[in-house]
Amino acid sequence: MSILSRFKNKLSQKHTHPKGKKFFSYIAVIVISSLIGGFLSIAAFLYVVPNTDFFKNTPLYESMNSTGTRAPQTQASPVSTSNKNGLTIAQIAKKVSPTVVGVSTKSISEYSDIFGFSDDQSSEDDGMGSGIIINSDGYILTNYHVIQGAQSISVILSNKKTVPAKVVNYDQNQDLAVIKVTSKTQMPAVAELGNSDNVQVGDSVVAIGNPLGKELLGSVTSGIISATKREVTVGNTTQNFLQTDAAINPGNSGGALVNSLGQVIGINSAKVGGNGVEGIGFAIPINTVASKLNGLLKPILKIGIACIDIDSSLSKQYNIPQGVYVKQVEPSSPAEKSGLKEGDIIQKFDGKSIKTVEEINQIKSTHNSGDTVAIVVYRNGNTKTLQLTLTE
Repeated sequence: MSILSRFKNKLSQKHTHPKGKKFFSYIAVIVISSLIGGFLSIAAFLYVVPNTDFFKNTPLYESMNSTGTRAPQTQASPVSTSNKNGLTIAQIAKKVSPTVVGVSTKSISEYSDIFGFSDDQSSEDDGMGSGIIINSDGYILTNYHVIQGAQSISVILSNKKTVPAKVVNYDQNQDLAVIKVTSKTQMPAVAELGNSDNVQVGDSVVAIGNPLGKELLGSVTSGIISATKREVTVGNTTQNFLQTDAAINPGNSGGALVNSLGQVIGINSAKVGGNGVEGIGFAIPINTVASKLNGLLKPILKIGIACIDIDSSLSKQYNIPQGVYVKQVEPSSPAEKSGLKEGDIIQKFDGKSIKTVEEINQIKSTHNSGDTVAIVVYRNGNTKTLQLTLTE
């Protein structure tokens, strides 16, 4: 056999040898692995790299965005609607409405001059406002002007049950008051207070209250925040309010202004009315309330007098000193026990000169039940010092 023939036979044997099959298997595995690795690399480049901070800081990423080519976005994790997107108005109403109550008041108006001399005419007046349950013990936050001068107070719960209540404390300058249900009654719900400092113009809000009386209890209106820190002068004080276009009407006072999470961010307090005026309402920011709440939950200390301020004008007109004129003394009150009489003018309270009822209340708020304070009064041309013991 020739050398060429023997070479061909050797070559033929190598191609059919089992080891040759293993060799080609190795080649196939390498090729497939390379392909898979290549696809994974491409996938990593296309879907992982574009979403890294490193890639987003490169000129290529900026170039892609500037030419309208956007990097692939990863799917966001599911987010609770109550935490990010907020509740629907229906959900807000369901959550908050049980915490809003009607505040019904009765007061007696007597027709008299500034010193309390009556002409024997009087009338009974009914009032209606709103309030917010702030704890399960029956404490309710409302506006001072809702309960001002009330001889009796009733609370109408969301289930239409009516229960008696009393004033705990108030801040006339801030137009805030806390009342408490006096009967053993389970509160239907307690309001969740939010953070009014986080409120922004344009945020959606819901107002819940009792406009125009008992017939429209629990009315819900919606709108937006029109302005924050809006300065408004009420009486002798200027306050910062949240302004909203949510409908607020008489009877809504003391009700809740609520954010999209169902949290109370304001106490509805006032509106601007008149021809051509619409959608301008104001609420006391809840953070303003929170700073006063500890004091408002503390029972107000009682003196037991009805009085008026004698300013410089009245002082000159009636030739009497400035101070606080006592129009009426409540029977069995601390005032009566101290010897205060109708017609007295209080000039000093706890050693401090005073000219207004508000100054008396400010000094009184620094004391506790049982404390005794000295008061100096002007009576029949003379001054007299009395000792008054404060009680709840």
